[in-house]
Amino acid sequence: QVQLVESGGGLVQAGGSLRLSCAASGRTFSTYAMGWFRQAPGKEREFVCAISGRTSSTYYADSVKGRFTISRDNAKNTVYLQMNSLKPEDTAVYYCAADPLIITPTQAMSLIDYWGQGTQVTVSS
Repeated sequence: QVQLVESGGGLVQAGGSLRLSCAASGRTFSTYAMGWFRQAPGKEREFVCAISGRTSSTYYADSVKGRFTISRDNAKNTVYLQMNSLKPEDTAVYYCAADPLIITPTQAMSLIDYWGQGTQVTVSS
């Protein structure tokens, strides 16, 4: 069983930055694929980015490419999402996800094993 706890959300002006953290329990964190998803009001949850377990390969949605960076610190069992040049359309609840196999942009979210409770990010114009 893996538990995920997100932190770092908040209110920021357009053009600003935030860094989200996701702390994971479990001794096999380094082998898990980790991802970030978001859900805006009235919209479906969508993929933001992911990082693989063994190779740390990264994947990004086109909407965040060049502005967001995902990284992981296996010694701290933590994955980060650095968000720069934030836009009002980035406003959403951001969810951390973990899977022992893989997380990709086109993977069905129902196949992902673990989810955090979410953290709110609000970008004002």
